[in-house]
Amino acid sequence: MTDSELQMLVEQISSEFFAKPFRHQARFNSRLRTTGGRYLLRSHDIELNPKHLQEHGVEELIAIIKHELCHYHLHIEKRGYRHADRDFQLLLRQVGGSRYCQQVGNGRTTLPYRYELVCKACGMSYKRKRKMDPSRYRCGRCKGKLLLRELVT
Repeated sequence: MTDSELQMLVEQISSEFFAKPFRHQARFNSRLRTTGGRYLLRSHDIELNPKHLQEHGVEELIAIIKHELCHYHLHIEKRGYRHADRDFQLLLRQVGGSRYCQQVGNGRTTLPYRYELVCKACGMSYKRKRKMDPSRYRCGRCKGKLLLRELVT
């Protein structure tokens, strides 16, 4: 599916389920990793993850489009467009959009622990994935000074 075919599909779903036109851009964004799509507040455009179409099919993509169109139409009308807002939840239920999308690929990749903070006083160890400045922190157990060590993998 191309971006122009996606644009036509979004316009069709908007007029069919919401009885309102979609007047902005819909496009695929392959950089999206953990979400099915997103509604951009400033430009009013909708970006969708093409991996959902490839792995789960058109039905999943349509459910994601309905979800993003709920954000779109409610934001344009200056009503509650956030996930926690009652207006959003009611409209999503009315049009049959999905609240959550299915996982794509392997999901998030987990980083291994690369650093360890060790308390100089009591020996308590804290494993970290990112490097940090130990002089800005103290031990949670005894308030002693911390020493940063790099773990060998």
